[in-house]
Amino acid sequence: MTEIELTAHRARRELGQMVGEASDDDMVISYARAVWSTLVEPGDGVAGALVAALGAPLALEVALSAGDRAIADAARAADLSLDALRAGRARWMPRIGAAPAALALSRRTGLHLLTPEDGRWPARAGVLGPHAPLCLWARGDVSLLGATAPAVALVGARAASSYGEQVASDLAAESAIAGVTVFSGAAYGIDGAAHSAALTAGGSTVAVMAGGLERTYPVGHIDLVERMARAGLVIAEMPCGTVPTKHRFLMRNRLIAAFSDATVVVEAGWRSGALNTANHALQIGRPLGVVPGPITSASSMGCHRLLRSSEAVCITGFSDVQELLGGMIAVTATAVGELTDADGRTDDRTRLLDAVGSRTGRATEDVARRAGFAVDEAAALLGLLELEGAVVRRGSGWVQAPRSGAATLW
Repeated sequence: MTEIELTAHRARRELGQMVGEASDDDMVISYARAVWSTLVEPGDGVAGALVAALGAPLALEVALSAGDRAIADAARAADLSLDALRAGRARWMPRIGAAPAALALSRRTGLHLLTPEDGRWPARAGVLGPHAPLCLWARGDVSLLGATAPAVALVGARAASSYGEQVASDLAAESAIAGVTVFSGAAYGIDGAAHSAALTAGGSTVAVMAGGLERTYPVGHIDLVERMARAGLVIAEMPCGTVPTKHRFLMRNRLIAAFSDATVVVEAGWRSGALNTANHALQIGRPLGVVPGPITSASSMGCHRLLRSSEAVCITGFSDVQELLGGMIAVTATAVGELTDADGRTDDRTRLLDAVGSRTGRATEDVARRAGFAVDEAAALLGLLELEGAVVRRGSGWVQAPRSGAATLW
């Protein structure tokens, strides 16, 4: 069996820059938690209870090398049956040899390691009790996890319809410009639409992955995940080298629900994995919203099932998401609905379009100056207009999109 040396020297060598500045004791704790993440499957309640009772280093010593007396004492301390702890050790022991390679790969990938002892740890994770992650591996802005800003999970079908993707994009964009962090799972369909719209609107978004962060799954979302690593955050509780499996996807969903103040299912078939996220939200007492679809649509059968059989709230627009979050939102920019020029009034949409112009590309700063907006506000609203199809990027500037049937001038 591979020897795990729980010393500050070994911890600093194994973790490198993944933890940053920390005391010797904190380094040892972080190292022990990192090793634990290589031993367990997501949500292992026996490991969680043992670590909570003894601390990660002592729990690891018990798990790997303790005698019968120490194991019995640890089981009593963690309020576990002796059989449960023995079964846990039988699960964990075969994996100990994989820890050094997983940590080395994490170092090469340039990840951050977050633990509950870190001030950036998400307090919302506490609702999971012993089933909370033992640590988190991250790429991007780790401050998003510990932030007090409201957060919403937008989830749904991978094989989404154009209706579902449009609704997800609108809700994500409006959430983003209202200062709400958008959580999802980086999958095709609803997840990808939500992440992309939040980024385009200049907001914060977090992707929770089911496997190691050294490679992106799905492969088709490599560019999207890279964008999130630069402007948002990508996290996983499993270390590098871990392959995403069906079980790990389902257990990943508990994190999406727990890290958010509310969950919204945008589109889901009868057996969609998004229903698993919804059930996790209900189990931990978080508000659940559901977007209805056409009654003939198989893509919305799961949504209608939730609306009939649970305490889910019907979501018909961003105002419903605001209610779901319980007044946590302090709107920081104009919402999409307020951009609509339905009655011909001179509103923010008109001001922006006038500033953009129809022929010459103009930089965001120029548009902001012409329209009388702050640059950040103009950037967010231009992103929404781009989603709407009212403006397009041309080189380094913005121009109005040609109207349907109108002659293109370039």
